[in-house]
Amino acid sequence: MHSWNRQFSHIYIERAARDYPWTKRLLRRFPRAEKIEIRKYGDVFGRRNQNFQLQKRSLNLIVALKHSRFLYPGSANAQDFGYPNFHYNTLVLNCLYNCDYCYLQGLYPSANIVVFVNIEDFFTATRRAIRARADATTPVYLAISYDTDLLAFEPILPYSREWLEFSCGESDLIIELRTKSAHSRILRRLTPHRNAVIAWTLSPDEVVEKYERLTPSLQHRLEAARETAEAGWPVRLCFDPVLKIPQWKEAYRRCIERSFEVLPPDLIQDVSVGVFRMNADQFKRLKKARDDTDLLFHPYTTKGPNRVVTYAEDERTELVQHLRGLIQAYVPAEKIETWM
Repeated sequence: MHSWNRQFSHIYIERAARDYPWTKRLLRRFPRAEKIEIRKYGDVFGRRNQNFQLQKRSLNLIVALKHSRFLYPGSANAQDFGYPNFHYNTLVLNCLYNCDYCYLQGLYPSANIVVFVNIEDFFTATRRAIRARADATTPVYLAISYDTDLLAFEPILPYSREWLEFSCGESDLIIELRTKSAHSRILRRLTPHRNAVIAWTLSPDEVVEKYERLTPSLQHRLEAARETAEAGWPVRLCFDPVLKIPQWKEAYRRCIERSFEVLPPDLIQDVSVGVFRMNADQFKRLKKARDDTDLLFHPYTTKGPNRVVTYAEDERTELVQHLRGLIQAYVPAEKIETWM
């Protein structure tokens, strides 16, 4: 049974959002949920003194409209893969998973999930951004699964399908759908195209079992990625964040070997590698809230004007160079993007 089948006993609905088709679809999906009408989502989502981890045990849904900032400039802590017109959007706030290192725990006051149901306004804003892009020689590169795992949410609300179909008709748009889920059925049912990259975050079994406990196993992710690639979609493998766990070299060696045993290199568009990193303010809030994980108590350093908490420079170099060397046994160097 999926964990979300035991969630969402309450659904908070903005008054202005109640007649939207996607709202009605959500309400049909959870007919037994208690429905509570609210004025605006911040009245519930932004309340003080909420306990993020306590709420994770019994998530609620908040249905809302987004009125501005449908696109954001790409984060300095994310890879742009060489696209100058890099943006992300926030179709859903928060994630069904609860990884120990997730910055969302230090970003939002609530673990409850906000769904913005005015999806057409996001499409309109994206078309506007395509027309107004600063570099007209390259497409808009849009990360749509940045503050959530949209594909994991697909059985609840099929936004991934909507965006894959939308991007098919936009020649100057590339969307990235990043996930840790094992959902590939929807991707096998749709006609593949080159305006979308399906990106799987991969971690060693040791990391999944200790720090990504609610996520599918490495094996299940790889099988979903293989099925998606065999269906014809561009697939990216993301070893990100790389964590310096005990015996990390051996753990990542096994992870990378298994990845390319399950997923032949010729089916992969590219690979990205990035070490653990987080905004300093978000890290401070996360560390205060999560004294139950040893991951946050490594002697990290804070670097750069953006105040990014990460490993020391020599550690970052060792982590990235070691993984890059392992991956180059399978994938040409020019297909490997690294982030330090």
